[in-house]
Amino acid sequence: MRITYQYRLRPTKQQTATFVHWLELCRRQYNYRLAERFNWYEQNRCDIDRCSLEVCHLPQLKDKPSRWSQQKDLGNTKALFPEYKDMLLHTLQDVIARVEKTFDRWLKGDRNSKRSGRPRFKGKGRYRSFTFPDPIKPEHIQGKFIKLPKIGKVKMILHRTLPDSFKIKTATITHKADGWYISLSLEDVTVPSFKTDLRPTPDNTVGIDMGLKSFLVTSDNQEVPIPQYYRKAEKRLKRLQRQLSRKKKGSNRRTKAVKRVAKTHLKVGNQRKDFHYKTALWLLNQSQVIAHENLNIKGLVKSKLAKSITDAGWGQFLQILNTKAVSAGYLVVAVNPNGTSQDCSDCGATVSKTLADRWHSCQCGASYDRDHNAARNIKHRAVGHPVLQSSVNVRRVAGSR
Repeated sequence: MRITYQYRLRPTKQQTATFVHWLELCRRQYNYRLAERFNWYEQNRCDIDRCSLEVCHLPQLKDKPSRWSQQKDLGNTKALFPEYKDMLLHTLQDVIARVEKTFDRWLKGDRNSKRSGRPRFKGKGRYRSFTFPDPIKPEHIQGKFIKLPKIGKVKMILHRTLPDSFKIKTATITHKADGWYISLSLEDVTVPSFKTDLRPTPDNTVGIDMGLKSFLVTSDNQEVPIPQYYRKAEKRLKRLQRQLSRKKKGSNRRTKAVKRVAKTHLKVGNQRKDFHYKTALWLLNQSQVIAHENLNIKGLVKSKLAKSITDAGWGQFLQILNTKAVSAGYLVVAVNPNGTSQDCSDCGATVSKTLADRWHSCQCGASYDRDHNAARNIKHRAVGHPVLQSSVNVRRVAGSR
């Protein structure tokens, strides 16, 4: 089992200068290694797909830069640029590993064959973290301090103790708008991954319908209001961004104005994440199986409701909910979202509604709030309720007419 704990650091001015210098060196190394791969890619591209029998017009293929060949070249980097000698070799190797990962995801895709966009070079201040792949031992954490290689003891706010059986695998230093943080990746091979044998039943399942009027409504008609943290911070952000636009580029005042805007965005993100964690824990205390719609959030963000959907953070919430459910041995089920708002949760008949219609009334006598009715349908689909069969039959009859 692998988990990550994040702690805040309180480095001295000298340690802060070292962190900033290392980030800049990592940024340069990242851009250089990425440029090497782009050069290989451009040199091996050719519009000619065939040659004559006498002359071959195809150029000789160049050797593809790999992770291992670029790591081997780090010795030349340290010889040409002495400032790299003060850095850990493994930290630079991690930079090359990041380059390979982002480049391969562009050309080949991830394990689900989903390709990312073309990698971009990191501008100044855009490279914000570096990693110590070498394991840090528990004895390196002494009270309020953590001992980092080639840096020394750095003050750390240890707001929660490390588990005794877990070993520290990696440590990542991250620079955020409000300071420096360290993320410790912990692993315990003796703790197996949770594999639940739960099956959705009417007694242990709750359906949730996520929306913009309310963040979510459960099949038990419990409502969680939507906080809209970004909407509430918009007025302050407008003022700060207006002040930023008046500052001269390259000045100290502009740097301070950028930091004020970044801190406001960071606060909004932290508030939203805290709300998502608390809501996920509340749901898992309600039931062992959580059913939700399998929404195409990336597609919905392209609509006119993009700002509200992004402010709600459905994708982050579902990711947190799945992570917490796996840790607790519970189950999260995604169901087909088609017709959950239109179908009656009692008889399965289709009752057409527009987005403005917020109440569901059916000829069978069912009368629910639109979101409550959708949450009930989501629960029925997760447990395989007989209403689904009647819904299919009603649609077939309606189609035959």
